[in-house]
Amino acid sequence: MSYDASAIRVLKGLEGVRHRPAMYIGGTGVEGYHHLFKEILDNAVDEALAGYATEILVRLNEDGSLTVEDNGRGIPVDLMPEEGKPAVEVIYTTLHSGGKFEQGAYKVSGGLHGVGASVVNALSEWTVVEVFREGKHHRIAFSRGEVTEPLRVVGEAPRGKTGTRVTFKPDPEIFGNLRFDPSKIRARLREVAYLVAGLKLVFQDRQHGKEEVFLDKGGVASFAKALAEGEDLLYEKPFLIRGTHGEVEVEVGFLHTQGYNAEILTYANMIPTRDGGTHLTAFKSAYSRALNQYAKKAGLNKEKGPQPTGDDLLEGLYAVVSVKLPNPQFEGQTKGKLLNPEAGTAVGQVVYERLLEILEENPRIAKAVYEKALRAAQAREAARKARELVRRQNPLESDELPGKLADCQTENPEEAELFIVEGDSAGGSAKQGRDRRFQAILPLRGKILNVEKAGLSKALKNAEVRAMVSAIGVGIGGDGEAHFDLEGLRYHKIIIMTDADVDGSHIRTLLLTFFYRYMRPLIERGHVYIAQPPLYRLQVGRKVEYLYSDEELQARLKELEGKAYEVQRFKGLGEMNPEQLWETTMNPEKRVLKRVELQDALEASELFEKLMGQEVAPRREFIEEHARYAELDI
Repeated sequence: MSYDASAIRVLKGLEGVRHRPAMYIGGTGVEGYHHLFKEILDNAVDEALAGYATEILVRLNEDGSLTVEDNGRGIPVDLMPEEGKPAVEVIYTTLHSGGKFEQGAYKVSGGLHGVGASVVNALSEWTVVEVFREGKHHRIAFSRGEVTEPLRVVGEAPRGKTGTRVTFKPDPEIFGNLRFDPSKIRARLREVAYLVAGLKLVFQDRQHGKEEVFLDKGGVASFAKALAEGEDLLYEKPFLIRGTHGEVEVEVGFLHTQGYNAEILTYANMIPTRDGGTHLTAFKSAYSRALNQYAKKAGLNKEKGPQPTGDDLLEGLYAVVSVKLPNPQFEGQTKGKLLNPEAGTAVGQVVYERLLEILEENPRIAKAVYEKALRAAQAREAARKARELVRRQNPLESDELPGKLADCQTENPEEAELFIVEGDSAGGSAKQGRDRRFQAILPLRGKILNVEKAGLSKALKNAEVRAMVSAIGVGIGGDGEAHFDLEGLRYHKIIIMTDADVDGSHIRTLLLTFFYRYMRPLIERGHVYIAQPPLYRLQVGRKVEYLYSDEELQARLKELEGKAYEVQRFKGLGEMNPEQLWETTMNPEKRVLKRVELQDALEASELFEKLMGQEVAPRREFIEEHARYAELDI
């Protein structure tokens, strides 16, 4: 095949977005689908940040489309002389266009590259933009990035009404049969309500006939308290730090609990920065420096023994760090990490100075916080000694591995897989059916400890927990990565393989709770998976196939109407012989694995606490609310 000028293709307009959507929204799965909503919502939030909008309406329509409407100024509709088109058309059809590039239009905004509106338009089956401005109701419509109805005035705007209404339906050619998840919309609206104190957000779910209002005047301090819901608090009222350094506005809400867990969420111009960045690094440093400075001045650190490290000082802390700044620099279009050095400088200075004042004004709270850190240091030292009992020197060879582990032969962790299996029966089948070159098997005896109700020291006394820690090889700790030796990770795939029944689901939940609370970096780096064993074995004549859901079985039986067949329902992994287990669940060429991902830290933390924590009432309420969605395994 010749390679000349005829092989070169130029993608015009928004063709590039449709050709490579992952470059702009991170992927075409569930998160990418909902990223479209966040981009349009961010534009409305920017109007609120600029002081022009006080209310945002989000409506999930019966046909699967989504509407976002604000009461801001309304997108400009006048003609852009250089483009020869109305501004609203340019914004929705041209990459790198919008008001975020002009300093006077928005002081701060979540929009960075001016691609949000046009990308959503390009990836939608259809989009309708309505603008209420200067007494007129304007409308323009698009399909897959192309104008289908030019901008026109369709009537008078209701008296005094201004703003923008955007309705769009993501394109099934790009996203298949995905649909908007009301819980994800709700979670983002709740975030924004905390981050923009006083902004009213209304969610109308017309598919389920529900309407909710999100409005909070406590800001990030209320957010921090919501994060800590269900925990025993060290004190009742959260603290709020607010200040400005240069052009960067800093807001921090925080609260301490008596527990072992910690959670710090970070935002830049309302955008969740899930991978942190300069503002998170600066906050941790300033927080630790201020607390140590106060402790030294107040004589709180005179005890002999281990002194608190940064992670010890952070134990039990729930905090939200929000910065607003012009020209934010993110890593990637999905804005996972903030890069601006001035954000770090501002957070460091504001937090250090104001936190010192808070500690001096609240000596009893300051003493309680530091004494908790001292206890954390003592527990860390005890845990270190316990970890030494289960840590091996060579990541792939050691006499200290648990006796029930059937290890693999490979010396390359990137190839190695660890199956955590429920029970000796399933473990026996897995050991016989595996490919011992790269697959290791660790059978667990019964249900492991519920670590949501137990501390680190109790977890380390549990035989099953110790076996997992020993086998995996990274250590164990809280949220801080200082507890981990990720270089020692023995298996890059850690696969939870449990029965497809109620007990199996419970064991899987206990394991996920353990990984979330004490080995979270493994989840964040994509090392934790859930195996999907089949529910049914279907034999038609000599041909055997395996089906993974009731829906799959019913569809297949409908195709086989009038034919003779035999169906076997697998109630557990132990019912499969080694060959069947390999063929259906362990063979990399045929198996189905679900990777465990952490998308919404607030929602995940609340759910684990609600379902696995000490308090019974929130768990009962959750079950009562969601019981109608449960599937019975009869």
